[in-house]
Amino acid sequence: MEKRESFGTRLGFILVSAGCAVGLGNVWKFPYICGQNGGAAFILLYLVCLVVLGLPILICEYAVGRASRHSVAKAFSDLEPEHTNWHRFGWFGIAGNYLLMMFYTMVAGWMINYALRMLTGRLSGMETEQIAEQFTNMLASPTEMMLFMVITVLLSFGVCSLGLQNGVERITKIMMLLLICLMIVLAVHSLMLPNMKEGLAFYLVPDVSKFSEIGFGNVLFAAMSHAFFTLSVGMGSMEIFGSYLDKSRSLTGEALSVLGLDTFVALMAGIIIIPACFAYGVQPDSGPPLLFITLPNVFNHMAGGQIWGTAFFIFMSFAALSTVIAVFENILSMTMETFNWNRKKAVRYNIVGVILLSIPAVLGYNILSGIQPIGAGSTIMDLEDFLVSYNILPLGSLLFVLFCTKKNGWGWENFLQEADTGEGIRFPAFIRHYVHYGVPALIAVIYLKGYYDMFSKYGTATLVFWMCVAFAFLALIFSFTTSKRKR
Repeated sequence: MEKRESFGTRLGFILVSAGCAVGLGNVWKFPYICGQNGGAAFILLYLVCLVVLGLPILICEYAVGRASRHSVAKAFSDLEPEHTNWHRFGWFGIAGNYLLMMFYTMVAGWMINYALRMLTGRLSGMETEQIAEQFTNMLASPTEMMLFMVITVLLSFGVCSLGLQNGVERITKIMMLLLICLMIVLAVHSLMLPNMKEGLAFYLVPDVSKFSEIGFGNVLFAAMSHAFFTLSVGMGSMEIFGSYLDKSRSLTGEALSVLGLDTFVALMAGIIIIPACFAYGVQPDSGPPLLFITLPNVFNHMAGGQIWGTAFFIFMSFAALSTVIAVFENILSMTMETFNWNRKKAVRYNIVGVILLSIPAVLGYNILSGIQPIGAGSTIMDLEDFLVSYNILPLGSLLFVLFCTKKNGWGWENFLQEADTGEGIRFPAFIRHYVHYGVPALIAVIYLKGYYDMFSKYGTATLVFWMCVAFAFLALIFSFTTSKRKR
């Protein structure tokens, strides 16, 4: 097996980690939920939730990675006490990474597709209905969808095949720096649009009346949920970069840097999108309609729209590809450790494997559209997203926190020592009980509320059944982490 690689620079670690965290949700979800939940007041709550919930989980992942020098496939078995079961959760993380890439490669392909459409003027001069028809036609074409999914897989594994420093670190640094530059240019342009003040006010001016209208509890939960999911914690995608990190800097300071960059991208995305929508009288949606129907319509109505639209979708492609490359690096590391393969062999097998695994999501919008696994109108991608977002991420995060705090796990003292190794900010030891009990409780609430929101629309009987499933999974996690193997 190849010698363990490491990052060449601290900036490389921060940008690659942030690239993994900076996903499409930062752009097509955050601006909308921010505006709908009180603007600047929501942002303040969101930042608090990032620090009190997202940050401890992220540090736990980094600590497990750096202490073990392994991916999630081997990290638990390397650090766990004898005769415990933590090592079995390595397969949980492996499954999560593959599940995510089964649909994320397809969506990243959409971004590349639309960057080319904008560049070549294929969407220029179209009205809203025609643009919507273009998106519908793309989804209906398995050949077109397959082509761009394969391009995404080949590009991203091509970067990973060059190695950590020469490929992942070097290319992701370039992409992230270009992404930040593009964001700044697009944000400045958005602030120069006519009638942009209304959109900026919707996004950034505190609207406390939303708290009473929606309910403070609902606003707080929205902030807590997005703070939790935005960092991509729970399945080892961040843990792997901790395993490549040296011990010169404390993990709290490094995690804060990554958290800050991820938040910057989310906030800037809102400044790019919301004022532009309001300037042209378009209601900002959330999800695919915003990116592939609403915004192309906005670009068609502004001066130089083809240029700005191309720049926007290039930025979106970088955001998507940075996540794909980061997760692919984790998949390769897990594969190399599990099967004792070298990087080139792992790349060859995983290119074929990921392409095959991504085909159901692609066909779920056309040939297999009759399959609606989680309710009327749902797709195969919706099922895969549900498994990752509503199960793997929260339950995996719960496992990392419990592993770092429980006596029969790695334990608090070992975690704290690893987190504080190196120069920089120390992890606050006095919040031990909060991390041990409070963070798992919050994760459990988010997990259960996610199930409630997902299935409450299908009627009481369906909701009760799936809530029982959710409680059973939680009980299984807690019981399994306290049990021991037979000698």
